[in-house]
Amino acid sequence: MSGVLPDERPEKAVHQPSRPEAPERAPLTPEEVKRRRARNLAIALTLGALCVLFYAVTIARLGVNVLNRPL
Repeated sequence: MSGVLPDERPEKAVHQPSRPEAPERAPLTPEEVKRRRARNLAIALTLGALCVLFYAVTIARLGVNVLNRPL
């Protein structure tokens, strides 16, 4: 043990972030905003289509047997 009692702990140093803050970013031009919006829309539509595809495949794999189960 170091011989330091809990009441006698040395003061902790002020926490310094390990990396400097990010520099300010330049505002986006209208063209960049338009491209970003189009890209986000494409990603959203692709994700939605993938969800619909997974749902359809799941229902197709279950088939009509899902309706013949006891309630």
